[in-house]
Amino acid sequence: MAQLQVELVAVEEKIWTGEAEMVVARTTEGELGVLPGHAPLLGQLAEPGQVRIKLADGEQLTYEVNGGFLSVTSSGVTVLAETASPVTESASH
Repeated sequence: MAQLQVELVAVEEKIWTGEAEMVVARTTEGELGVLPGHAPLLGQLAEPGQVRIKLADGEQLTYEVNGGFLSVTSSGVTVLAETASPVTESASH
């Protein structure tokens, strides 16, 4: 199964980098799901917004982000946020 190369970067530091099956982010155009092979695009992140990174093992990482951009290229996905902080997942679904 193809994987996305993902980088989540805040102004001060690299928050997370690795391979994922899917990235979901809320942009000013609406919620966007990115899978491997997605067409290149540049989107402005909604404020406040969330970025969800779905990993191959079924785990999902969720970050609250403020400001910034989502960039999709042939080499992967980069989320450049002004601030990004992990969201603690609740046990209930």
